Amino acid sequence: MHYVIVGSGSKGNATILFSHGTTILIDLGLPLIRVKEGLQLLNKTIKDVDGVIYTHEHSDHINGLKSFSPKIMYATEGTLPGSLSNRVEYYQPFTIKNLKITPFPTSHDAKKPCGYVIESEDEKFVYFTDSGVFVEAALPLLVNPDYLMIESNHDVARLMHTNRPMNLKMRILSDHGHLCNEDSAFAASKIVGNKTKEVILAHLSEEANTPELALEAYRNVFSYCGLIFDRYHIRCAPQWNCMEGGNLDEN
Repeated sequence: MHYVIVGSGSKGNATILFSHGTTILIDLGLPLIRVKEGLQLLNKTIKDVDGVIYTHEHSDHINGLKSFSPKIMYATEGTLPGSLSNRVEYYQPFTIKNLKITPFPTSHDAKKPCGYVIESEDEKFVYFTDSGVFVEAALPLLVNPDYLMIESNHDVARLMHTNRPMNLKMRILSDHGHLCNEDSAFAASKIVGNKTKEVILAHLSEEANTPELALEAYRNVFSYCGLIFDRYHIRCAPQWNCMEGGNLDEN
């Protein structure tokens, strides 16, 4: 698998995944020109996209939905208007060409939010963002991926010192909000395994977090859980620039 994170955060989200001739988008909340830049890194164009899978209906995840035919869009009930997608269900696998994709529940203030486990014949990618808590029931499906992309939204102390309204802070901190750095790290510690090569920290708040704070929390939590932080390639996804990962030779 070769992936390109086009952008990850409140300004818009989109990730491109390519594997064995199949190209999919995970969320599309960014301008199409940004997605085209990401596809160029894979030597692909818009015409090469075989499917678009959406996690939930918030604008930073679906703003670009008019760019593709509903025939190749996939989402849970209520995520997209009317019949603008193929409907998918929690824990029910579906396929896009050679990729097996399984939605799993997240906990967010959306109608039916989900993450995705994406499997090729030899690798597994977990996409888990926008969730106030880790849904433990999903753990057996998620464990030991090759690549884990997981939300690490905020540092609690930094969030509380922002000028945001208190009701927004409480929404972010709630069980239907976003994972803080420590909760993200504890969730990741349960998911990673001996096959895990890369962990990507996603959806970092530009105001209430920094890459340094997120990585420090991961280092501390992994040490507490008896995991070797440097055993995994852990890095933070950017909001504004593309970031590649996975098997960069697979194009």
